[in-house]
Amino acid sequence: MSYEDILYEVRNGVAWIIINRSEKMNAFRGTTCDEIIKAMNRAGYDKSIGAIVLAGAGERAFCTGGDQSAHDGNYDGRGTIGLPMEELHTAIRDVPKPVIARVQGYAIGGGNVLATICDLTICSEKAIFGQVGPKMGSVDPGYGTAFLARVVGEKKAREIWYMCRRYSGKEAEAMGLANLCVPHEQLDEEVQKWGEELCERSPTALAIAKRSFNMDTAHQAGIAGMGMYALKLYYDTEESREGVTALKEKRKPEFRKFVK
Repeated sequence: MSYEDILYEVRNGVAWIIINRSEKMNAFRGTTCDEIIKAMNRAGYDKSIGAIVLAGAGERAFCTGGDQSAHDGNYDGRGTIGLPMEELHTAIRDVPKPVIARVQGYAIGGGNVLATICDLTICSEKAIFGQVGPKMGSVDPGYGTAFLARVVGEKKAREIWYMCRRYSGKEAEAMGLANLCVPHEQLDEEVQKWGEELCERSPTALAIAKRSFNMDTAHQAGIAGMGMYALKLYYDTEESREGVTALKEKRKPEFRKFVK
């Protein structure tokens, strides 16, 4: 199977799905999302695979969210907002195998959401986590907010979204956003080590455990579905478009002038 935006590799029973758009800081477009979904299902239902790694190519970024060059009030693909985000998030959660986020650099915006949703996150000391939605005229009204609160706590989740600050790999580990932060040069070895260790576990027991964890937050899929429709309506406003316009013009956005 050939891909345009991702790489798919199997390393000793561990499937690596690598977003291969380093020139775009591994930001995703519609094609990227569709290919990750297909690769997740490919690995998830391959009995020879024991664990899945979601990674980003290059040294700079794990993923920086939606590709702003494909976003002008909408994105380029299918789905409620032009990106099949609901399907992508569901694929990561529903695939019956542990998914490890390997974060070597920026995990920002929608990329931060992906790292949050993955079962485990292992990062480098060079990793940088954070949200940018309210600075860019966007937000994740589903797992990126509600589920994040389960991961790091309500107060910290609100700080992450409201303040749009950046957090180091060590800070992410301390708040529970990452399981482990290691020296940069040890990252791939550590991720593969965790993956191979998971391959030694009972696949049925892991699948049941994953489903059991997911049951507690399954209602958040409904929140995400409804939220995406709200987000689409928001993207159709001048307030939201101001974020992209300001980015292109290299200036600070002036959101409040569009509030009626």
